[in-house]
Amino acid sequence: MAKPADAPRNFETALAELESIVASMEGGQLPLQASLAAYKRGAELVAFCQTALKDAQQEIEILEKGVLISPSKCGRASGSAASRTSSTAR
Repeated sequence: MAKPADAPRNFETALAELESIVASMEGGQLPLQASLAAYKRGAELVAFCQTALKDAQQEIEILEKGVLISPSKCGRASGSAASRTSSTAR
């Protein structure tokens, strides 16, 4: 498990570090122990990114449900969004 000090600041930072790790490992120049450490860190970063994406997806679903359930709050805009949703479902 990553220590709090090792945790990325955000999704973008984690993704950039992960891309860097992948590039260095693909180069094939890391010694075995460094490769194992890089793999472990990469797995931690993947888990962080997956959690961040899952959280974002849940937030989007909540926002979409709010727009589709309460059209009176948004007026015509949510009504047209609901119409587009139902027309694409056909």
